[in-house]
Amino acid sequence: MNISHIEHVGIAVPSLDEAIPFYEKILGLKCFAIEEVADQKVRTAFFQVGQTKIELLEGTSEDSAISKYIAKNGSRGGIQHIAFAMEDGVANALAEAEEKGCALIDKAPRKGAEGLNIAFLHPKSTCGALIELCEDPNK
Repeated sequence: MNISHIEHVGIAVPSLDEAIPFYEKILGLKCFAIEEVADQKVRTAFFQVGQTKIELLEGTSEDSAISKYIAKNGSRGGIQHIAFAMEDGVANALAEAEEKGCALIDKAPRKGAEGLNIAFLHPKSTCGALIELCEDPNK
């Protein structure tokens, strides 16, 4: 598995409208993209910090993974996942992780925010952290 860099850190928030001003006004970052990923029942907002992005995630339905995460972890949200950019592709990284005994959430890559191929490793196999394998946008 060849990881090139941390692609982004995903932060669950109850409301993008309330969270974006903090990142822009207090931290001085600029939101460069907001999009909805309908099949994941989420709206996202992105900020660039060096080579890494911050992805704010707002659930669009009570049964979305983000809404459930916020309900479980308090109404303020928090760090929900970390995404690693894969130099050799998401499908190859998934196959390697499964071969090494890692439990997968996704058996095959799917489209995520920014149109990138993504897949998740199950936290029960990753010491409790939700890990996203992400297409390296520079490849």
